[in-house]
Amino acid sequence: MSADKLVMMANQIGKFFAAQKHADQPALVADHIRKFWDPRMRRQILAHVADGGAGLDPLVLEAMKQVPAPAN
Repeated sequence: MSADKLVMMANQIGKFFAAQKHADQPALVADHIRKFWDPRMRRQILAHVADGGAGLDPLVLEAMKQVPAPAN
């Protein structure tokens, strides 16, 4: 999957949780990505963040700090 597509998807998740007015929005975004994205997608978005995270919203960038790299 392209980095652009992953950025778009991650930003959509971020916008959804930003509207929830929950105290820990980054944790909700991170939890969603951890639970519902397959390991290849997580590896790819984490690599994109490591390369500067171009295009990712600040909430998503903050959330990605809480997403562990997949084990396999």
